[in-house]
Amino acid sequence: MENKKVVILGGGTGSSRILMSLKDLPLDITAVITVSDDGSSTGVLRKEFTVPGIGDIRKVLSNLSTLPNEVKKVMEYRLSTYSDLNNHAIGNLALLAYLKDTGSLQTSIERLSQLLQVKHTVLPLSEDFVTLMGRTVDGEIVEGEENITISGKKYERIFYKEEPHVLPKVIEKILEADLVIISIGSLYTSILPHLICKDIVKAINDTNAKVMYVCNAMTQPGETDGFGVSDHVETLEKYIGKDTIDVVLASNTVIDEEMLRKYETKEQKDQVRIDKENMKDKKYELIEADLLTTEEGKITHNSLKISSIIFSYLMR
Repeated sequence: MENKKVVILGGGTGSSRILMSLKDLPLDITAVITVSDDGSSTGVLRKEFTVPGIGDIRKVLSNLSTLPNEVKKVMEYRLSTYSDLNNHAIGNLALLAYLKDTGSLQTSIERLSQLLQVKHTVLPLSEDFVTLMGRTVDGEIVEGEENITISGKKYERIFYKEEPHVLPKVIEKILEADLVIISIGSLYTSILPHLICKDIVKAINDTNAKVMYVCNAMTQPGETDGFGVSDHVETLEKYIGKDTIDVVLASNTVIDEEMLRKYETKEQKDQVRIDKENMKDKKYELIEADLLTTEEGKITHNSLKISSIIFSYLMR
């Protein structure tokens, strides 16, 4: 029996969490990663070498590697020096070296995937050098993914300064999929960068695959203050169309009050509510479950629980 085909759309951190939960299951997985990251090491390399953002891709490759964890540590290691190499992740430099050698981000990812013994497919959304833009509810235009993230403002619209050419392989994978997962992650800078591409939206609407949205557990300062699950879904639907999402996976974990206060005061984040009162006329299926755990003092999604629910849904 052929393995079910799953496509995951997202950025670095959120997608990695889902990918790590699924990578050892009998599935054919493709991760499609945004290339508009312009912060930290990635931002410096983008500017100096005029290349797409590679930081999120590095993070995904590190987490999908089947080699010992020591390899992941090396990939994620950041140099500490007074030179221009300060804060650069080793994995970013490795991916950049392949990119400068091959001239193709897709080929570079394939080569690094072989080196890291990655079993699944990782694709960039585009090979293009793109800049993410945002229009706030007050009409201000903010340029750059990092600036959008740190602005703490509410956004009316997200768009690209230059329309990217979506990698044809990405469209092919979406059309062949059994399940397309819109990942957890920053709504405006990790998820919408996929959904503002016309070719992606068309493929999502043309595919026979079910479309699942795994909702964030916590709000983001400014961007999604006060958002419930339905608000997240409605934001996605503005770009991909109403009733395109078939199923929404959301956490109903009861979080410790002290931990919630910590997030509210230190990070200005609240737990995303499952606002069923706003979902009565919605066609998507809601799957709510105890999905969260605490690791190193931070709230995160439980990989085992996520994988169990997604795999069970696929096997229906």
